[in-house]
Amino acid sequence: MVAAAKIIGSREIQAAITRLAAAISARHPVRQGVLLLGIANGGVELACRLARITGAQAGAVDISFHRDDIARRPIPKERAPTHIPADVSGATVILIDDVLFSGRTVKAALDELFDHGRPNKVELAVLVDRGCRRLPFAADYAGLAIASDESEKVEVVLDPSSPLRDRIRVRPAAAPAAPRFRPPARPS
Repeated sequence: MVAAAKIIGSREIQAAITRLAAAISARHPVRQGVLLLGIANGGVELACRLARITGAQAGAVDISFHRDDIARRPIPKERAPTHIPADVSGATVILIDDVLFSGRTVKAALDELFDHGRPNKVELAVLVDRGCRRLPFAADYAGLAIASDESEKVEVVLDPSSPLRDRIRVRPAAAPAAPRFRPPARPS
């Protein structure tokens, strides 16, 4: 028996984004010197939406060259290059991502960020905190907390053209393939 996928729809996602924006605005009422940097690719659309609501500047951080699994997951052909709209030195940078899982993506984003300067402060905002951390990172702002098994897949789709098509899907891990029967080798 395979468990069904859990779907979180647009209405709940929009409410989570509104909560994130309100929490960021409450902590940073003056937007000057605050940069919202979406971690490519999942955090870029979220950073843009939060910037529209909060009035802060948005940009993107490409972590391709800082990943610790680059040998297993090569750099994708379609990637969003790092774009930082202002000097990070002395700024308050809020890294934005769609899902916080092991913490490895956050570590790679920090490495890329510090290649561009030394911020005064760095915070982390995520749409989904799914737990299962392997590195000691915690989100300063989380829109949703989803208790998921480490083997499950959490897929976030934020549609830039129609937020009504936004969705989060939590899929159970694929069942391991049944061992294939191999007849014993014949002696030669």
